Amino acid sequence: MSGPLPQPAEPAGASPVDPVAPLDRTGGYLGPNAQAAVAAAGRAGPAAWQLLLRRATFLVGAAIVLFWVVCAVFGHAIAPYNPLAQQLLGANTAPSSAHWFGTDPLGRDVLSRVITGARDILIITPLATILGTVLGTALGLAMAYFGGWFDLVTGRILEAFLALPFYIIAFLFVVAVGNSVGGITVIIGLVFTPLIARTVRAAVLAERHQDYVSAARLLGENPARIMFGEILPNIMPAIVVEFTVRLSYAIFAVATLSFLGFGIPPPTPDWGADIAANYTGLLAGYWWQTLFPALAIASLVVAVALVADSIEQVLNS
Repeated sequence: MSGPLPQPAEPAGASPVDPVAPLDRTGGYLGPNAQAAVAAAGRAGPAAWQLLLRRATFLVGAAIVLFWVVCAVFGHAIAPYNPLAQQLLGANTAPSSAHWFGTDPLGRDVLSRVITGARDILIITPLATILGTVLGTALGLAMAYFGGWFDLVTGRILEAFLALPFYIIAFLFVVAVGNSVGGITVIIGLVFTPLIARTVRAAVLAERHQDYVSAARLLGENPARIMFGEILPNIMPAIVVEFTVRLSYAIFAVATLSFLGFGIPPPTPDWGADIAANYTGLLAGYWWQTLFPALAIASLVVAVALVADSIEQVLNS
């Protein structure tokens, strides 16, 4: 008669060395280093977006930006009057219950023009900043990765481009391309390209000699795969910060071009153009025609700057 059947071994619930050591996925026991890693993972801090939501500056800036986005999308439905309608008998009316922000020299409601004026500026500035960021990132990656004569020649061209005042370059492009929404978008995007390329180049120079880049080269990966698949994800925080900073500059640039007469042509509601058309009324006491469009520009620029500063602090923490 055969002996007793072997009983299945009970799963060990504790390490022979440390009775409370945790098991890994294979049923073995984690060593001290692995236990420390598990403990560190358990104490991992909140995600970046959670840190952003804890910052009052980010929430305030995001709320202001969201307000202007709503005005840009639903402006004509929200505005109490037609922003293009002229009522010459009601020209230069001071703020009242009928016209909260008063009227301009043509009798148009200032509040309606401020609300609907957010549309073009919030179309141009994000698209122009995206265009400049994409082109500048690609150019900066190539300059820093290839180096040598390509970096030298391209760098000198960018330096010559940057030596010219921003608005002189913009004026030349406006004369050549036109002052349509698409034209101004391309102009600002191209002007921002060398600025962003210089920032990206500096970030890539700090990364191109890292071990992961050398390993990718040894594996025979092509330069495009190394630049966009290996290096780009590691410099993305710097690009995000640069994008948000340039976005606030783009808002101010669009408003300045409109103020100088190179922006969206009238009678389309535009904050910069309305300031240019009405600032002479300050001497006559018509302060509201200039004040409220100026406050709209300032609030949007400050809001984007608050968001950009919060993102930078979170990414650097």
